[in-house]
Amino acid sequence: MDITFEHIGMTALILLTGLSAGLCFTWSNTITPGIGKLDDLNYLMSFQQMNRTILNPLFFIVFFGPTILGLINLYGVRNASNSIWFLLMAIAIYFIGVVLVTIFGNVPLNNILDQTKLNLANTMDIKTLRNTFEVKWNRLHLIRTFSATISFLLLLINLTQITKILPK
Repeated sequence: MDITFEHIGMTALILLTGLSAGLCFTWSNTITPGIGKLDDLNYLMSFQQMNRTILNPLFFIVFFGPTILGLINLYGVRNASNSIWFLLMAIAIYFIGVVLVTIFGNVPLNNILDQTKLNLANTMDIKTLRNTFEVKWNRLHLIRTFSATISFLLLLINLTQITKILPK
């Protein structure tokens, strides 16, 4: 089998989407339940630090990569009627359910938390902030986790279709 640009592009798309789904799953399955057991101040401080730390170049590649590579791959298989629909659905679900939910849902909550000087806040303000932040953030993150996982699954299904049309 020859390694083509299409093979590399599809492999990178699947890899980045899988990494994103894994990150979301891990966050939902271990991180938020774990820090959820902390008292209000330590919960908010932990979340604040994780939100600051996650904003790094590698995260941005994994987070935005599936959308960019998805569009590139969509162009590459534009004449493949069997697989284009799985790919199109995977891209749309990822973009709407992960990227847009993050930008318009989680990021504004993260920004509120980041701008709060927790060391200067009183106990009641900290409790109110956690109550406002935690449930909504986790609900939005569940949407991201589900969306990234479904997108990854659709790409795996698409892989069975695309291997029939990619150059050998």
